[in-house]
Amino acid sequence: MRYRKLGRTGLKVSALCLGTMQWGWTANESAAFEVMDAFAEKGGNFLDTADFYSRWIPGNEGGESESIIGRWLQARHKRSEIILSTKIYQPMSDDPNSRGLSRKHILEGVDASLRRLQTDYIDLYLAHAFDADTPIDETLKAFDDLQRMGKVRYVGASNYPAWRLMESLWSADVHDTVRYDVLEPHYNLVHRAEFESELKLICEQYQIGVIPYSSLAGGFLTGKYKPGEESQGARANSIARNYNFEAAWRTVDVVQRIAQELETTPTAVSLAWLLAQPVISAPITGANNTDQLFHSLEAVDLTLSPEQIAALNQVSSWD
Repeated sequence: MRYRKLGRTGLKVSALCLGTMQWGWTANESAAFEVMDAFAEKGGNFLDTADFYSRWIPGNEGGESESIIGRWLQARHKRSEIILSTKIYQPMSDDPNSRGLSRKHILEGVDASLRRLQTDYIDLYLAHAFDADTPIDETLKAFDDLQRMGKVRYVGASNYPAWRLMESLWSADVHDTVRYDVLEPHYNLVHRAEFESELKLICEQYQIGVIPYSSLAGGFLTGKYKPGEESQGARANSIARNYNFEAAWRTVDVVQRIAQELETTPTAVSLAWLLAQPVISAPITGANNTDQLFHSLEAVDLTLSPEQIAALNQVSSWD
């Protein structure tokens, strides 16, 4: 496994980050343990989760993914070897104060996450979304206090618009608080404009590490979906809503052609394209089983030619 520096932090993370949204959803605890075992055996050290995973499933309360990770860390005695990322923002109950990025919710939320994860610190704590109702100064001051208390080491943001990310950098500078050192955006070959239009330049300029989620577009870039066919599975609605357009299907065709040229999988090609972007620290990829994980890990040692990268850039161009 190759390792990369996570933005301007001192953390060295595996070239791929294992996303765990599916723990307690499409993968049970036994499958989750198998995948995390295999990931660690291959040298992976970076896990991404959130307190909200997976509260949207009937019968779940939220925190299922964190709890499974916590039990795995204790069973395998891996805490010191793992870079652990989790998030806060989403509602964890019907209480209107149990969501957002207020000081109250952050201070209560971090302690709940620490209990579920069975640890006394979080390596990377992320604002899961932009909170229009809470001043950025309040949010950053709460994060700063958590860092001073030793509960979190670094902080970052996910799903932030460019103007809010810049405002956060300005606020941190003016008020001398912790700043966002990592961004987790929605970014992949068929969803480029949101990140590339403005956020990419900010991350480059201010040395912000980038760990894109939905790196395989919910499985769309694996080639398992066909145009004109109704999508099946847990992410079918998301696929139909976000990626069912002509340019996306053309992109999948090119991905599959390059995969055949390199005798690898569309999964590996799609992730290798992200890894070829200098601004990217570690794409997040999920796996319900070890076969899916190994397909993703092939990307770490896969080098796309300049011509192949150019072909992917052209077919997926948004400007």
